Amino acid sequence: MPHTLSRIGRRRALRGAAAAFVALGVLLWWLAPWSEEPPGGTITLSTGTRAGVYQKYGELLRSSLDKYMPDLEVRLKTSDGSQENVRRVATGQADFAIAAADAVQTYKLEGRPGADRLRGVARLYDDYVQLAVAPDSGIRTVDDLRGKRVAIGPPKSGVRLIANRVLKAAGIDPEIDISPSADGIDTGPGRLGHGLDAFFWSGGLPTDGLKKFTEQSALRFVPIEADLVAELHREGGATRYYRATNMPESAYPGSQLGATVPTMAVSNLLITRADADPRLTEWLTRIVLRSRDGIGAHVHSAQLVDVRTAIYTDPLRLHEGARRYYRSDKP
Repeated sequence: MPHTLSRIGRRRALRGAAAAFVALGVLLWWLAPWSEEPPGGTITLSTGTRAGVYQKYGELLRSSLDKYMPDLEVRLKTSDGSQENVRRVATGQADFAIAAADAVQTYKLEGRPGADRLRGVARLYDDYVQLAVAPDSGIRTVDDLRGKRVAIGPPKSGVRLIANRVLKAAGIDPEIDISPSADGIDTGPGRLGHGLDAFFWSGGLPTDGLKKFTEQSALRFVPIEADLVAELHREGGATRYYRATNMPESAYPGSQLGATVPTMAVSNLLITRADADPRLTEWLTRIVLRSRDGIGAHVHSAQLVDVRTAIYTDPLRLHEGARRYYRSDKP
């Protein structure tokens, strides 16, 4: 019996040693990249409006970069949104930016300056289209927007791109059939019932600027039904990046009364140019993924950033530096 117990003890000890060896190997593998001297310099990150998710995400990412890349200066540059961000990166006015996939593809299809130089770094999270009205509004469907005062977002925003497409898919001419306004997330909610009948927004859930508003004032969200998304898909081109989905009841609890809202979503990408430094881009990609939980604690939608999905940056090819990171990392 003692001899048998001794053999069992040895086997357990060997298994324990093997497990410890594997754990040590994983730890060393995880820490290895941080043992390198991080690159420095100055980069410009184009974000979005001050009350939107892009800006908040950019601020938190800059904090992470300051921690792991202390010699890198990150300059944040606010913008109208996706359309402006894509143009800035393509033309060299920014080094990195966040932009929705439909805006990226639209820029490419139109053959705009520098489109062929655009590259993907990571797929981040999805934007949800949010069409908001006052609780007592008679607007129940997109069709009901005809003849109304509707905020469709700033001219260079991704919101404007999406709002115009949704309206046209419903048979509404944005220039003739509504009274359009350029209000964004910063001013749109407060003008409901005071110059606006409805406003479009496209952003991660929940959008902080909208969440704060709903904590003090009520809103109602108008559904964007799946048949409207199907109509957009029939148009082809950049509209293939839209997908039918539901805004969960937990997004804005006080405004959804425990109900989901049919809508559509589009993925957001972190983008750069082909001439961006590969080593710097590799480090930046690594920090985007490693900082997911820290950023996600403040930007809920960022919790969905994952190495297994981040690699899919369609319609852009991966930047060489980002590709190096994904090849070296393990999900």
